[in-house]
Amino acid sequence: MARFRSAFLGAAAVLTLAACSTTPPPAPPAPPPPPPNPFAEASSLPLQAPDFSRIKDSDYQPAMEEGMKRQLAEVDAIATNPAAPTFENTIAAMEKSGAMLTRVSKVFFALTAANTNETLQKVKAEEAPKLAAHHDAIFMNPKLFARVEALWNARVGLKLDPEESTLLEVYYHNFVASGAKLDDAGKARLADINKQMSTLQTTYDEKLLAATKAGALVVDDKAKLAGLDEGGIAAAAKRAEERGLAGKWVIPLINTTQQPSLQDLADRDTRKALFENGWTRTEKGDANDTRDTIATIAQLRAEKAALLGYPNWAAYVLEDQMAKTPEAAEGFLNKLGPAAVKKAKVEARDIQKMIAKTGGKFKLAPYDWDRYAEMVRKAKYDLDENSVKPYFEMKSVLENGVFFAANKLYGLTFKERKDIPVYHPDVRVFEVFDKDGSTLGLMYFDWFKRDNKQGGAWMDTFVDQSTVLGMKPVVFNVCNFAKPAEGQPALLSFDDVTTAFHEFGHALHGLFASQKYPTVSGSATARDFVEYPSQFNEHWALDPIVLKNYAIHYKTHEVIPDSLVKKIKKAATFNQGYSLTEIVAAAQLDMQWALRAKTDPKADVDAFEKAALEKTHMAVAEVPPRYRSSYFTHVWTLGYSAGYYAYLWAEMLDHDTYAWFEKHGGLTAENGQRYRDLILSRGHTMDYGTMFRAFYGKDPEIGPLLENRGLKAPSKKH
Repeated sequence: MARFRSAFLGAAAVLTLAACSTTPPPAPPAPPPPPPNPFAEASSLPLQAPDFSRIKDSDYQPAMEEGMKRQLAEVDAIATNPAAPTFENTIAAMEKSGAMLTRVSKVFFALTAANTNETLQKVKAEEAPKLAAHHDAIFMNPKLFARVEALWNARVGLKLDPEESTLLEVYYHNFVASGAKLDDAGKARLADINKQMSTLQTTYDEKLLAATKAGALVVDDKAKLAGLDEGGIAAAAKRAEERGLAGKWVIPLINTTQQPSLQDLADRDTRKALFENGWTRTEKGDANDTRDTIATIAQLRAEKAALLGYPNWAAYVLEDQMAKTPEAAEGFLNKLGPAAVKKAKVEARDIQKMIAKTGGKFKLAPYDWDRYAEMVRKAKYDLDENSVKPYFEMKSVLENGVFFAANKLYGLTFKERKDIPVYHPDVRVFEVFDKDGSTLGLMYFDWFKRDNKQGGAWMDTFVDQSTVLGMKPVVFNVCNFAKPAEGQPALLSFDDVTTAFHEFGHALHGLFASQKYPTVSGSATARDFVEYPSQFNEHWALDPIVLKNYAIHYKTHEVIPDSLVKKIKKAATFNQGYSLTEIVAAAQLDMQWALRAKTDPKADVDAFEKAALEKTHMAVAEVPPRYRSSYFTHVWTLGYSAGYYAYLWAEMLDHDTYAWFEKHGGLTAENGQRYRDLILSRGHTMDYGTMFRAFYGKDPEIGPLLENRGLKAPSKKH
């Protein structure tokens, strides 16, 4: 040791002498410090909109890790506060925690759904179980729950306002539903279940995205595309080129069972191939097969429900929904199913006759339905979908339709903001102004389909409204409309138009939020209520004042003629037997998965699906469910498990509401203000039944829904 020390000192002396004998070179400049993580602080852009000009893929994971660390420290301070629990130092303090984690999560999960890549998918896979564990660390914290429970037990004497009362109830329910009352062994098992489910759900999303892309139909003979218009063929050729398949054509899959091109394709073999590619996309026994994944998720859900004291997953999920119980939801579906199937069978007979009339010598199959139903519609109503599309140019639908209706009802105006960075060139951003001229929020629109985008259409927020946090809403709508070839107009089907109005209805729910606390703000409501404002907004797509303002022929600039409008309206109930049957079948399929008990063995997915449809009397050969189990994203990852019925439940509410509007003058600012005041601005601040009755005057009725679907004769009062 001493000898080593001497040698070290000698060497140091030599180095010192050498240093003294020469002029040292200038030290290289210190590298600049790395830029701060863009999620570390609130964005400096208007309304704290995410600054996509600064955000890199490498920013998400460290921001999530740091965000979780910060929130756990904040939560620990709340849980160990020596002061007696109060609403302010416990519930309100919880609402203010986790700001960094919220910022990064909002953007990250928006992009993993709408514009993902391998890096983001890898981060999602790694962080999903950590986020599940983070949630459990908060909601299984015994000291924190003791404070929440003390407030819950003393709630009568706390003199809380309605929003505070609801927020306390939400927190107490969330803690109990997250296992706060379990013993240590129960908590450990629940945490393990949550971790497994988060990993499986991420795996499911990855498999489905890859399967949907791989399932696109590749056509090598242009003749097989007969029936598609020039724009559709050009777009298919462009997709093929983008995939390195020059000289071929690619028709992509959308997330539902039926594919839009089935209506146009004349070649039956091509239709069959496209349908079967979609039908079996996740059932090929390859790396993208989701069946074992979803069967395991279903098992874990049943075990989780049992652990928390519920007979099944449906009972656990529905407790805080408007329907309240599985029995209520099933009873509602059972009222719709028989009438839907009965009408679908009548429609099937009409279609079979059309097949025979046009020389077909085959039995109607699911992949024939859309094409021959369109022929029936043309024959019955003289309505050709392709004659309608030129009136529905996408930009006009948005600006002269969706925005126009919002102005007439609510006084809103919109200004495009090209100075706000976006995550993809297709995205448009608008500032939304209230009727007094003040800024209400920001609105992003991402409407074109991409291979790295999940199927379907949805609304969400980058920033939630909250007065206690001083935040206004930043909302986005995502769709999957076909992108035209370069230089071609983006023409929408009327179904697409309806989707645009639908998703903007969700946006209005978020934009009109006026809550103090983010957890109960805007569209943060039960599944069977959240779809209500969106479906109600669909009605304005056919309002005569709105329609004439946006339905303008993109070439001739002619306003859609009354004769064509009459045909559209007359045909509105056409094919509703099919449409309702496929949705009820999917909803029943979802409910049967959610009704499985812990003691049930792991399901064979194919056998279970067949048995579930037969049990609920929804097994109609020509009308497949809107989603098969293996690609039913709503159920496995989007939070609609035991809740797909919500679309139909909300449809009941929306038709009741539109009947009220019709009775009171229709599209007026006065009616819009009343709906905004009593529904759209309330968030989750009161019981949903109470909220609806305050507007409608009584409990919801199923009659207007059945009338609108053409399953019941219109009543005189409507």
